[in-house]
Amino acid sequence: MGILDNEITKRRTFAIISHPDAGKTTLTEKLLLFGGAIHVAGAVKSNKIRKTATSDWMDIEKQRGISVATSVMGFNYGDYKINILDTPGHQDFAEDTYRTLTAVDSVIIVVDVAKGVETQTRKLMEVCRMRNTPVIIFVNKLDREGRDPFDILDELEKELQIAVRPLTWPISMGASFKGVYNILDRGLDLFTPDKQHVTERVAVSDINDPVIDRAVGEREAERLRADVELIDGVYPEFDEHEYLAARVAPVFFGSALNTFGVKELLDCFVRIAPSPRPVAAVERVVEPQEEKFTGFVFKIHANMDPNHRSCIAFVKVCSGVFHRNALYTHVRSGKTYKFSAPTAFMAQKKEIIDDVYPGDIVGLPDNGIFKIGDTLTEGELLHFRGLPSFSPEMFKYIENNDPMKAKQLNRGVEQLMDEGVAQLFTNQFNGRKIIGTVGQLQFEVIQYRLLHEYGAQCRWEPISLYKACWIESDDEAELAQFKRRKQQFMAVDREGRDVFLADSYYVLQMAQHDFPAIRFHFTSEF
Repeated sequence: MGILDNEITKRRTFAIISHPDAGKTTLTEKLLLFGGAIHVAGAVKSNKIRKTATSDWMDIEKQRGISVATSVMGFNYGDYKINILDTPGHQDFAEDTYRTLTAVDSVIIVVDVAKGVETQTRKLMEVCRMRNTPVIIFVNKLDREGRDPFDILDELEKELQIAVRPLTWPISMGASFKGVYNILDRGLDLFTPDKQHVTERVAVSDINDPVIDRAVGEREAERLRADVELIDGVYPEFDEHEYLAARVAPVFFGSALNTFGVKELLDCFVRIAPSPRPVAAVERVVEPQEEKFTGFVFKIHANMDPNHRSCIAFVKVCSGVFHRNALYTHVRSGKTYKFSAPTAFMAQKKEIIDDVYPGDIVGLPDNGIFKIGDTLTEGELLHFRGLPSFSPEMFKYIENNDPMKAKQLNRGVEQLMDEGVAQLFTNQFNGRKIIGTVGQLQFEVIQYRLLHEYGAQCRWEPISLYKACWIESDDEAELAQFKRRKQQFMAVDREGRDVFLADSYYVLQMAQHDFPAIRFHFTSEF
């Protein structure tokens, strides 16, 4: 096996997704704890501990206790190199999460045992289904009272439309939570509530071992045996190929806050999760083992280092090896560039790195050359698709509050739009700038970041719009007539494409009816 094959086999690149508050960031931290990447877990919610969560490093995230930008973290665990992409759970930032899912090979879904499957989880699962991404489910917060595990399994199957197979099983929950039995490896993990240390593991020969009775009490042991017998009767044996084909999801139970059940999840994950998979470009399918480097930009982040005001483009390596200082073709512009300071990430900490392998994420300093969806290759003209910008649903005029800082405001807005946080439209009728987002929280984030990162003050003014849609037509005359009739509602996006800002559902329907030669698009990728 060559060096490249060996490096590819070792890699596991995955995203953790969930509804807000299900414990996703806490789980990420505990995985980093096992990888030795951090030595003390930060309690995200607790003000007593000043070390806030490693993966939430933007100021606004620390204030609110939520993740608003995807963080990338790489670490080694045993023989494996693991890349975690921690995504925002808040639905206002779903677009960032959808794009991140194009850069991963598998997904871990976190579900709260009390709340079960929530809306955001359902939506994200649809994206995984569309892409046939294998998923593992972690049912969290077993140290609190929650729903019956069998009910949770039924709900997962019904709501996420995927077959499930539990690989660990809880022994009671809430105040009387004793631990979990590992069905796959026949081990018993006993629970002691502790945020920093790992729980003790008791080796048992099988489910009937009397050691279990002594450890958890006869009543709980009997119930566990009945449960496991039922599981074996109802659910088929766990089949790795079914998991890799995204037809069955293994389920683990635990408490991320108490570092419980996390190691079992991680051990099983590195064993069964896929190493980097082939990626479909428009022109052909790219195999990770190919000699030549290819990669695409799935995210751009401004100001990762507040002292340097720099943007960083996150590139997922699809094939070959990315070498520092080698020349690569930027397909959209046709220019070649070399990068002298490519970085690998550990949340906010970055280190310069010489070689990056398929499955890894490399950060490239960006002074305005990259857009989301750009492809880098060794000369081949390839385009990776599937990184859409969705049609925004909330709109506001953005106005400068400080005439002396117009330059800073414009620069800030440009950089934040490059990140794909929101979209900028210029109204053709009055020349005013309109920001469109999928959620209210993004306006707050933009205002906060403009002030704190660029020293620019903006204010929002209301505008009543229903939807933005990109329009195009082969019939020039009809397009011109449409633009004339709708001139107050016509705008252009940053690419100079025509955008129709419909102020109601009815107006949009009428427009589609009256102008049959015009195509209306609701994502920017067409």
